[in-house]
Amino acid sequence: MSDLPIDIKISKVSKSKIDQVDFNNLTFGKVFTDHMFVCDFKDGAWQTPEIIPYQPLTIAPSARVFHYGQAVFEGMKAFKDTNDEIWMFRPEDNFHRINKSSHRMAIPEFPKDYFFEGLTTLLQLEKDWIKKGKGNSLYIRPFVIATEEAISASPSNSYKFIIICSPAQSYYAGEVKVLFAEEYSRAADGGVGYAKAAGNYGAQFYPTSLAHAKGYQQIIWTDASTHEYLEEAGTMNIFFRVGDALLTAPTNDRILDGITRKSVIQLAKDNGIAVEVRRVKVSEIKEAARKGDLKEIFGAGTAAVINPIAGFEHGGEKFDLPKQEHSYASLFKEQLTNIQYNISEDPHGWRYKV
Repeated sequence: MSDLPIDIKISKVSKSKIDQVDFNNLTFGKVFTDHMFVCDFKDGAWQTPEIIPYQPLTIAPSARVFHYGQAVFEGMKAFKDTNDEIWMFRPEDNFHRINKSSHRMAIPEFPKDYFFEGLTTLLQLEKDWIKKGKGNSLYIRPFVIATEEAISASPSNSYKFIIICSPAQSYYAGEVKVLFAEEYSRAADGGVGYAKAAGNYGAQFYPTSLAHAKGYQQIIWTDASTHEYLEEAGTMNIFFRVGDALLTAPTNDRILDGITRKSVIQLAKDNGIAVEVRRVKVSEIKEAARKGDLKEIFGAGTAAVINPIAGFEHGGEKFDLPKQEHSYASLFKEQLTNIQYNISEDPHGWRYKV
């Protein structure tokens, strides 16, 4: 991505820990590779990037990230095809989104050449951690935290940009049932809902735990003003199949501009499926369910790709969705993963070779 090579200082581990990892029994996000990419912002500029052994950080208790939540992140994946070539999926979108999130949180944007050179160098170093076979991948977590030692309520003057990696298997959440939110909100107009700000996710944990206590795995969030419109599902964008049409909410300052979401919308159009990107009312989906017109609900995101939803509750009413022999969810997951693993053609240029 850069015309000139970036000088990245590389310090390798003396011995890899890869032999200690059972790749057939991975818990998502619990095992990390040997190295990480780090780059500090100080004196008004991003400094020389480094790749170092994965290790704890030494950070002051007064660092602003602990007090004012200046932190953003991304979620990406790398895949290995049958020829041992490594691919990423739409990484330009992740790069633009982390900088969009940073801008909203008053964090300096990260240089594009640093991002791509650091990412590709790290992935080449960790290539043995990316296993072949559909479902296997390397989850990539770029993030930025405020590190200045100061507790006055103002933006930090220093930051740390880090990329860590975690091997992942095919994500299966089992049968998922959800609550439509009636009281709590994920984001409000004018807020930071569209950013991948760390606090967005921390704020979801309590209401989601209440849903768990009622036997539901996740919440589909509604708009903060009226709770009449369906917006996102936990950490995923949400889709509804009513009849043969696909419905999803438009992005705005409350809703994350999901990369998987954008890909699903394009694949639907490629398959001749009608897509309506508009506000979706709770009452509309409940009425469609009563009539038998609601065929599917599914979430879309990096970790699970597509996560089908088996039923929902709202206002004390419970609805189970019918099993679909030829579901949109399975169609889109198959087509997306075939592109990601270099199995099928990539007509939209989404694959990025490392």
